[in-house]
Amino acid sequence: MAERGQFVGEGEHAEVAVAVVTYNSAYDMPTLINDLRRDARTMALRLVVVDNDSQDGSADLVAAEEDIVLIRSDRNLGFGAGVNEARTRIGPCSAVLILNPDMRVREHAVERMLASLRRSGVGAVVPLNITGADGAIDPTLRREPSIMRALGDAIGGGRRFPCRPGWLSETDMRPDSYTREHAVDWATGSVMLIRADVDESVGNWTEEFFMYSEEIDYCRRIREQGHLVWFDPTAVFEHPGGGGGSGRSTALATLQTVNRIRYVEGRHGKAYATVFRAVVLLSAVIRSHRRPHRGSLRFIINRDRWRDLPAAPVPVEQRQAP
Repeated sequence: MAERGQFVGEGEHAEVAVAVVTYNSAYDMPTLINDLRRDARTMALRLVVVDNDSQDGSADLVAAEEDIVLIRSDRNLGFGAGVNEARTRIGPCSAVLILNPDMRVREHAVERMLASLRRSGVGAVVPLNITGADGAIDPTLRREPSIMRALGDAIGGGRRFPCRPGWLSETDMRPDSYTREHAVDWATGSVMLIRADVDESVGNWTEEFFMYSEEIDYCRRIREQGHLVWFDPTAVFEHPGGGGGSGRSTALATLQTVNRIRYVEGRHGKAYATVFRAVVLLSAVIRSHRRPHRGSLRFIINRDRWRDLPAAPVPVEQRQAP
């Protein structure tokens, strides 16, 4: 067996500081840690784990590894807030890798992302995600949400008719998009490598979404600063089960749906946001024979119910106040 690589300490410079937010992730973390230790034999990696009050021993499992930086939260802060906690301990580094605990890191994937990050104008890199050993592609590439894209997805389905124009679908389903390097609007946030200076200038991830849509907001802010979000298909990560879909619970599907509306409301005027919300409602009505969409309907209609959805319990400014 090859010797396990060691993670660099907080005061040392890391080529990549890896930030992982865990919540009941004890099943996945041993494999992820081993994948990263393999890469740590040839790269200077620091691993920072924020545990969102797991009840399955995730934090204790990580704590047993003395060279991992562990931050224990006494509550579930959500994804964006968890990333912000990790950012307080990433230390000196060249790049920050945001990584879900259930990802499998293929050999050389991080190195290839780092090479792409050195391209002129690139501020962040996203990889190719596959859903298993058979190499099936998880279509993670996305376009900025709009009324017409929401309408196209409502009528045609998010993953059907892959050849329809980009202005009629938020999800990029074109096969050739997953075989070539190119700039994208955003990608689902299970893996993202960010240049350290870009991470510093863009700042904290938004916490209002708890989870879902924070990566749309973050990638938009990267682009607004003049940087590219770059897709590299030679960097491969495995995401068993994919990034969601039919396996998601009704609660998670509802949160994702509502957060899409919240995101658009924060970016557009009232009239635009109202039409967008109506189109999202249409999509849920069309698919109301499926439990997740049926469960989302009453939240789309009645925004008073949004207060019942998960939210970061303490604003980042208060948590990090001196």
